[in-house]
Amino acid sequence: MKKALITGASRGLGLALAKALADDGWSLLLTARGEEDLFSAAFDLNAEAIAGDVTDPAHVARLAEAAPELDLLVNNASDLGPVPLPPLAGLPLAALRRLLETNVIAPLALVQATLPALRKRKGAVLGISSDAAVEAYEGWGGYGATKAALDQLSHVLAAEERDLAVWWVDPGEMNTRMLADAVGPGEAASAPSPDAVASALTRLVTIRPQSGRFTREALAIATGARE
Repeated sequence: MKKALITGASRGLGLALAKALADDGWSLLLTARGEEDLFSAAFDLNAEAIAGDVTDPAHVARLAEAAPELDLLVNNASDLGPVPLPPLAGLPLAALRRLLETNVIAPLALVQATLPALRKRKGAVLGISSDAAVEAYEGWGGYGATKAALDQLSHVLAAEERDLAVWWVDPGEMNTRMLADAVGPGEAASAPSPDAVASALTRLVTIRPQSGRFTREALAIATGARE
């Protein structure tokens, strides 16, 4: 049975992807900071769960120890930063450091910790990116900079670990709590559900195309969701 480790798995896209992979027969190791929601999800999906903060090196070590063989690492956990989203002129540097710890350093730490397990199974790494990584949206400078950094780390990882598949995916706007925090619940409610993206990501993992960056549109084409 194939095994996946998913961060930020208690809600939003992480939870939707966990459900989609479970339906596809995957064994799951789930992590998030919110214990109650995480353990509820794990119970429903018959999955293993380890609650904690991905910026904590001890937590990263526990996750790697719990997955000595791994087919898929999903770096989904993200921090949005202070809201309302401030312009760069008003972005607290301490907040930017926290964003970098969560959105860049923690994913790399998890890659480093799980590489032996991933190499053993010639597995895959999936990083959840954003169009804020490549577009200039007012207020999104801090978050976008971290996602741009994650994109580049993924790109280099793909060049260095050629036996692995490495994908960094911009899923577009989704009706999640993070989007609601950023733009308000009314606008977020009009965005697509994470379930459709999760279904496409599951097909991506199954088809296993070459490493690269995928937008929602490219993901749909690559996985056959659009003729």
